[in-house]
Amino acid sequence: MSLRGVVRRAVGSLIHRLWAAVRAAGAVSPASPAGYRFRRLGEGACLSFPVGAVFGEAWIEIGDHTLIGERVSISAGMGPGVDLGPNSIVRIGGSCSIGRGSHIVGHQSIDIGDHVFTGPYVYITDQNHVYDDPEMPIGRQWPRNNPVSIGSGSWLGTGAIILPGTRIGRQCVVAGGAVVRGEFPDHSVIAGIPAKVVRHYVPGEGWLPPHLGGAEAPGSETPGGPETSGGLGDETAEPTGALAGPAVPPPPADPVHTA
Repeated sequence: MSLRGVVRRAVGSLIHRLWAAVRAAGAVSPASPAGYRFRRLGEGACLSFPVGAVFGEAWIEIGDHTLIGERVSISAGMGPGVDLGPNSIVRIGGSCSIGRGSHIVGHQSIDIGDHVFTGPYVYITDQNHVYDDPEMPIGRQWPRNNPVSIGSGSWLGTGAIILPGTRIGRQCVVAGGAVVRGEFPDHSVIAGIPAKVVRHYVPGEGWLPPHLGGAEAPGSETPGGPETSGGLGDETAEPTGALAGPAVPPPPADPVHTA
């Protein structure tokens, strides 16, 4: 190996070691000064470095052994320095894993159960802009809140968008790129824009599509006004990609859509 190669290898190794040391030092844990700002940051929990935009920590709870990936933004309220009352707003359970680049934006109530895993770039919010007044710029109209809950044991694929008012049951799979609004029962596979139940677990029969009785419980959009029709405007107009995580068969040609 040439002298240039030896130097390049040594410099590369040094950079990687330094970056590993920076990541370890910059991570937020219960023992670090930044960890004290949270309402609760459980034992073994960690926010990976580089940390995303995090504020309103006094209204954020993160359970034991939960890993928050790099550049994940978690916020409570419109901005730092606002008194949001006596109760927590964003609650993430224990043993969860939130994929890098995800955003969890809470204003009223976001509940994420235990053992919930997400792919990267998932967006979860309980607030939406409205467009009641056709003359006023939408960004200047006061937004509306609607609580969100995600049941324990669920998986959210890459790029999934969880809109205000969504209630996802336990042990559910959300396809990558799905735009989800409404109530979904336990043990559902949820996919599409707008998201629908494409599989539902029936004891003794397995995971069945709707036309075979796999969606006996309501599992689609709930009625709502214009304030719940989309959380990101044009950003939700197209899917972001294929399913991330467990493979989900395509929906049947003539599925049963629930109200």
